[in-house]
Formats: sequence, structure tokens, C-alpha cells
Amino acid sequence: MTQPIFDAHCHIIDPRFPLKANDGFMPKPFRVANYQALTAPLGVVGGAVVSGSFQGFDQGYLLEALRRLGSGFVGVTQVPANITNAELETLNGFGVRAVRFNLRRGGSEQLDQLETLARRVFERVGWHTELYVDSKELPDIESRLLQLPKVSIDHLGLSAEGLPSVLRLAEGGVHIKASGFGRVDFPVAAVLKDIFAANPHALMFGTDLPCTRAPRPFRTSDIDMIKDAIGERDAQMVLWENASMFYRARFV
Repeated sequence: MTQPIFDAHCHIIDPRFPLKANDGFMPKPFRVANYQALTAPLGVVGGAVVSGSFQGFDQGYLLEALRRLGSGFVGVTQVPANITNAELETLNGFGVRAVRFNLRRGGSEQLDQLETLARRVFERVGWHTELYVDSKELPDIESRLLQLPKVSIDHLGLSAEGLPSVLRLAEGGVHIKASGFGRVDFPVAAVLKDIFAANPHALMFGTDLPCTRAPRPFRTSDIDMIKDAIGERDAQMVLWENASMFYRARFV
């Protein structure tokens, strides 16, 4: 029997909803049906749909995607700092579980809103905060992140230069997404081992589908790489346990 997988990082691109070019890039459609066709054979039964730079503050596509995906899937969205409490509670009711700061591509609130918004959404609806950031920039904000209630970093931090910060953050309880292997500039397997050794609860697997602008897209062999790097038994923490608990996913 295939072991269940929680995909902690995927995107749905539905052209029926607003999309805006980011640095001249406009993503191709990637609908729920496309995602399911690729991930069902892998054993993916839950996951986190993440708003991209090209979706800005639009929530319509996300709520429709969560409705179609059903049990086990949650949302990671971008919201303006002036969002109302009622709007937060509505999004939470539809299954949104995190706010994203896209420091690499934009489309989200800026870093000067980090503490205020991160604490507000955590206290109001229990959301955590996700950052898409090149780890080279982490030393400047490392202490700030460690003081926040609940945080994750996308794509292993992207850069070898910032790995010491990534490891310190993992030791401090920050979750790190084992996703976007084709985006990084270091040997993935070795870094997976190091992060797992720093904190076995930190790593969370994600496909990053449809891998927009990635030099190399997701491969099913990426899952095997995780198993080979840290062992079949411990890999279940990365592929399922850590993320399903972190995202507070509900399975009906």
C-alpha cells in the first residue's frame, strides 16, 4: 500500500480568476484536475495550496481550489495588512491556514508588516507565517523570525550561502519545506540530512507543482531522494507527519 503524502507546497493556476504578470511572466493554467492527475498516483491525500506572486491578494481562486480538492487540503494566502478580522475568520472557515510573505517575487505584504501581521493572524485564527526568501537574506531577519509564533521557509532556502541560517532556524523550531529541489544551488540530499539532524520535525515535503520558472521541475525521484537521504522510516515524518500536523489539516 502506498504511504500517504501531504504536499506542503503546490500552486493552482485557474485562468477564470485574476492573474497578473510578475516581471513579465504569466503562468500557464494548472487546474485542480491537472494537479490531481499528477499527484494521486504518488499517494498525495492532502496538501497546502500556496498563493503565488501572480495571484496577489485574490482569494477567489484559492477558495474554489480548496472546495474542489476537499478534505485534507488547506490554503496559504497573501493578505493586505488592513484585512479585517471578519475576513480572516471567513478565510479560516474555508480552510486557509497561513499567510505568505513573498520576499523574492512580490505580490504580498512587505517585510515591514511581518511582525504585526504574523502575530495578528496567529492570535486571531491560529495561522502560521510562510516566507519565500533567498536564505542569503535570512541573517538580517533571523532573530525576528525566531520571535514569531510559527514560521516556515520555502524551498530549503534556495542558496548554499544562507544554509547556516536555515539550520539555526530549524533548530529554533522554524519549519523548512523540502520542495523546489530544482531551484537550489546545493546538493539536496546532504542538506536534507543536515536539517533533519538539526530538527527532525522541521522538514515538510512539497512538490512545488507546477514548478513555475523552476530550472528543473519536480520529479517523482525527489521523493526517493528524501527516503534515501534520511531513511524510509524517518522519511514518513517529512512526507506526512510534520506537515499534516503543522497545517492542522482535517481529514474527513
